[in-house]
Amino acid sequence: MTIYLAGGCFWGLQKYFDQFPGVRATEVGYANGPDSAPTYRDVCDSSGHAETVKIEYDPKEISLRELLDKYFLVIDPLSVNKQGNDRGIQYRTGIYYADQSQLPEIQAVYDEQEAKYGTKLAVELAPIQNFYSAEEYHQKYLDKNPDGYCHIPQKMFHLAEEESKETLRKKIGDLSYEVTQNAATERPFTGAYDDFLKRASMSIL
Repeated sequence: MTIYLAGGCFWGLQKYFDQFPGVRATEVGYANGPDSAPTYRDVCDSSGHAETVKIEYDPKEISLRELLDKYFLVIDPLSVNKQGNDRGIQYRTGIYYADQSQLPEIQAVYDEQEAKYGTKLAVELAPIQNFYSAEEYHQKYLDKNPDGYCHIPQKMFHLAEEESKETLRKKIGDLSYEVTQNAATERPFTGAYDDFLKRASMSIL
């Protein structure tokens, strides 16, 4: 499945979504503007296109709802044509769907966000009309230029790693997590198997 998300500068948004399991491919480009392929200069000169990330994902591994929930973590949905220090129509926010069947799930998340903020969102919600791939140097820009500018906080690029850690912690418990992941040690005779081993040794005697 494919979804198109605009959320300010596409450099950071692409790197952000690349980290999540289930995201198969991403591509940055210019969407929902005039029906002619623009250059980056055209877009900066207000061609009307939005800097957008095309996301191909496997719904068996990550749902559209999950993608959208993560999207709303890194945008200001009330800001018009501005994200971080970037200003201009090309930096507007938008959710552009390629398949009409995606709309109910998108609308549900959108409505939840509006209820959360208590006002109308500035995020466009519309079918994808056109998408033109950006120049090659824009693709995976922050991988090529790790010190490049980005309006998304650096910690958000490690969100998937933190989520994985939290899932493991919940699965095995705080103590086991600290022992296995952070080289901690447990207090003597407090382990989950101590009572079992004690009873086993007594039965042998």
